[in-house]
Amino acid sequence: MIYIFLICIIVLLVFAPQWWVKYVMKQHDKHIKDLPGTGGELAQHLIERYQLPVTLEITDTGDHYDPQTKTVRLSEAYYNGKSLTSIAIAAHEVGHAIQDFRNDEMLILRGKMVIVSQRFQKFGAATLFIAPILGAFIRSPLAGVFIALIGILSIASSVVVHIISLPVEFDASFNKALPLLVEGEYMTQRDLIAIRQVLLAAALTYVAAALSSLLNVWRWIAILRR
Repeated sequence: MIYIFLICIIVLLVFAPQWWVKYVMKQHDKHIKDLPGTGGELAQHLIERYQLPVTLEITDTGDHYDPQTKTVRLSEAYYNGKSLTSIAIAAHEVGHAIQDFRNDEMLILRGKMVIVSQRFQKFGAATLFIAPILGAFIRSPLAGVFIALIGILSIASSVVVHIISLPVEFDASFNKALPLLVEGEYMTQRDLIAIRQVLLAAALTYVAAALSSLLNVWRWIAILRR
């Protein structure tokens, strides 16, 4: 009984942030005809207003800012949407562009860590695949465990990236996007609470991702202990 309870707690801790983020995004993604523009129009306006050397594109791979190509990318729904979620996400991604323009140290560090983590994860996946075979071939269970441990640690590097991302995301939401929206009067005072919720959800996507990565590492550990 206690194990079932612990599993339920773990599942709740891992997936609750994801559920909350999706709920907030959907709750405030209702069309508001009185908004002066779409998320894409706001993003382009902010780019031009602050003379940022970046471009704006529609994407189907998730809303993000790409510091390599200096591109703000918004999903079609938010690019063309006239909702509080659309303008909040647009401002959030432009916030990342402002970080890049100002050479934010944490953003630069995250960019480097993403590249390293991607290589580590590929290496880790390959290592985990060959660990049992190699362990049997050299007839040393400890060697197989050692190789598997290397693979797990490489996959766990994604957790580090997500942790580093947290201050970057909160800065983009509350030190960049929110002041842009408030000072530019792109929203009414009654919308401020909803905008804050969406910006918090945008930042917490990395909390959800970090917890999912931890669960993945725990899953591999459980497999290797069998």
